[in-house]
Amino acid sequence: MTVELKDASKVVRGITHIKPTSLVLETGHFNVLLGQTGSGKTSLIKLMAGLDPLASGKIFMDGQDVSKLSTQKRNISLVHQFFVNYPHMSVFDNIASPLRVAGMAKSEIDDRVQEAADILQLAPMLKRRPQELSGGQQQRCALARAIAKESRAVFLDEPLANLDYKLREELREQLPELFAGRGAVVVYATSEPEEALLLGGKTALMSDGVVTQFGTTADIYRTPENLTAARVFSDPPINAAKITKNGSQAQLATGVAWTIEGDAANLPDGDYTVAIRPHHVTPVAATSNDVSLNGTVLVTELSGSESSAHFQMGDDGWVSLAHGVHPYKVGADHQFFMDPSKAFYFTSDGRRAA
Repeated sequence: MTVELKDASKVVRGITHIKPTSLVLETGHFNVLLGQTGSGKTSLIKLMAGLDPLASGKIFMDGQDVSKLSTQKRNISLVHQFFVNYPHMSVFDNIASPLRVAGMAKSEIDDRVQEAADILQLAPMLKRRPQELSGGQQQRCALARAIAKESRAVFLDEPLANLDYKLREELREQLPELFAGRGAVVVYATSEPEEALLLGGKTALMSDGVVTQFGTTADIYRTPENLTAARVFSDPPINAAKITKNGSQAQLATGVAWTIEGDAANLPDGDYTVAIRPHHVTPVAATSNDVSLNGTVLVTELSGSESSAHFQMGDDGWVSLAHGVHPYKVGADHQFFMDPSKAFYFTSDGRRAA
């Protein structure tokens, strides 16, 4: 089973929401749409689900052109970030609703609902109404409906966004297992890079209605093809600054310099953008080759076992993310250390140079 887009685009009142996009999504793994709010993730899902019309191009499911088919005839399931359940129905009836619409026999409906409820740990709650459930249980109900339907494609549009942290972790771990071996193409939209990495599979990076890169999630994280892709796949934001390369030396506008090694050393001399993720900029040197940076601390944040600091260095804002608790003082100058071996180099037009 595959979902294939061929030059698919979406235009609303003359404004392009999705630029012509070609993509093949397959079964056997999660297909993640990763991008910030407004990048086009939901718009792309609505196109594939048949909720919005195509402006151009076509969409195929398992080789069948479904471009003009209604949502119902595409045999898909859609789970939103909001708990979309029928409030007047029991949990059992919510899960069974698409099966009844399809005219399925009562015995088969009972079997499918019971199986889905067992998988999602909802069996003791089948007689309850959605408002009698917690947020996590309501979202489990929506997921159970998608599983029971046995759709050709399942679209999960930030389904964990409105759950508390603990529930998100729990469901996130379960999701790949829930859909494993069911033969459906599973598409999962998220704005969180960490979530994409945890789910694995393949990821399409989205920005301004464009898929900037698509491939195995871990490979894209390690080797972004362009600066836009590197920015999408970094939270906190990736540090990016202009440098001048002269021989084996790279130098920032502030005068900070380091020796370039590896493939980047063979780049022609000239101007580039260096980009490095925040967890490779730390308040304590990790290696003897780390480069010293000095900046004014603007904002600090302690999250669990990690400390982050936003600091200004010259005209550029930088971010450091480090394990442990670190005593930053807002408004004070602080020394940080960058590991240059973890840096990416991009040309002036944003293409990956090394």
